[in-house]
Amino acid sequence: MKSVKLLIAGLLSLMPALASAQEAGAQGMSVMGQIIFFAGFILIFYFLIWRPQSKRAKEHKALMSGLNKGDEVVTSGGVAGRITKVTDDFIVLEVSDNVEIRIQKVAVAAALPKGTLKDI
Repeated sequence: MKSVKLLIAGLLSLMPALASAQEAGAQGMSVMGQIIFFAGFILIFYFLIWRPQSKRAKEHKALMSGLNKGDEVVTSGGVAGRITKVTDDFIVLEVSDNVEIRIQKVAVAAALPKGTLKDI
């Protein structure tokens, strides 16, 4: 909602500048055409860049908050393992028998279905 208000305020602040930029005899886009073009550009930017990125960030945040002991995960570096300990910012990942590494929670890229590590 805040971004919509900022968008409207930005468009309203551009109207005097757009009106004064028009010369009497110049051929080109009208002020309304320029505003529609600008609004279309912002909509394209929102739907192609901002919204998908926001959705991915929200999904990753939900993934990080849902990590529990015993979950099987893959890190962004490609290391697969089972979680043995979870703290606020870090997790301990068992990558092999008696081999554990400590990584940040944000490095977890995906959670795997149970039993995936046995198949690998």
